[in-house]
Amino acid sequence: MAVQFQQAFEVGKYLITQRLLGRERFPLVLMLEPLFRCNLACSGCGKIQHPGEVLKQNLTPEQCFRAVEECGAPVVSIPGGEPLLHPQIAEIVRGLVERQKFVYLCTNGLLLEKNLDKFEPSPYFSFTVHLDGLRERHDHAVDRKGVFDIAIKAIQAAKARGFRITTNTTIFAGTDPKEMQEFFDFLATLNLEGMMISPGYSYEWAPDQDHFLQREQTRTLFREIFAPYKAGQKRWNFNHNPLFLDFLEGLKDYECTPWGMPSYSVLGWQKPCYLLNEGHYATWQELLDNTHWEDYGRASGNPKCSNCMVHCGYEPTAAMDSMQPQNIARSITSVLGW
Repeated sequence: MAVQFQQAFEVGKYLITQRLLGRERFPLVLMLEPLFRCNLACSGCGKIQHPGEVLKQNLTPEQCFRAVEECGAPVVSIPGGEPLLHPQIAEIVRGLVERQKFVYLCTNGLLLEKNLDKFEPSPYFSFTVHLDGLRERHDHAVDRKGVFDIAIKAIQAAKARGFRITTNTTIFAGTDPKEMQEFFDFLATLNLEGMMISPGYSYEWAPDQDHFLQREQTRTLFREIFAPYKAGQKRWNFNHNPLFLDFLEGLKDYECTPWGMPSYSVLGWQKPCYLLNEGHYATWQELLDNTHWEDYGRASGNPKCSNCMVHCGYEPTAAMDSMQPQNIARSITSVLGW
């Protein structure tokens, strides 16, 4: 199963409702960042580069709930930083689940096992563990030995207690396709609810600016990685719309939908997406009304957007495309795992 049936049904109903209401711009996933602090310092991440006074700040549960209610997105992803460092993260998750939002708490896994008692399994809640490859590659990516083993042990402990677990993998330039295929084979043995992947995020503040993928590099690399999966030789379980995977291979040519996955943090609503540091707004409506959306995305000619194929801009596009008559059958088939 690609995306659990309940989530696929609710998101599909939400998309149809937005169309019937005539709304041109609306969110699909809220990226809720309750803090920027982290217990790792990954070279491809730009979040911990914020000033010290910003890194000390947390969103309150009330601020989180207000942001969710403001934008109305059916899915909430909680990245960071490391969300498990937030002293009220369990309260935040509980409140979102009570509002029947599909919640993905993103974690590097270091604090996961010791915090399991704070949470309750739910079809609305998943832990998403960041893994960029097998032991050597992942520990190199996060610049600390032993992190891979801790994360895998935590996944196994969480699964034993009935939690839904997905993984999130960022693929950078220089990745060996065969090595990534072996990694997906390993993840398939963990009985996960799904794997998520994306090309390397082009964070402006990331220390390592040398390994972000260019557009044609992305297409070539993902074609090679997906080859046995598309040939039916692998049964990898991706937590993605299949049309987004087609896009990564270059089989679909989409434009960015930057308002589809807005980011809300201690700084406010980030303009235009969480990859670019171009300011913040106090409210969701201000973000919608005051952002010059035509200045972003590949079609705009903005050089910052020319090579981006990241999920935050293109999965919402793929989701909308899946509602087209010619794509509905494939989307249903993917959800049912046929």
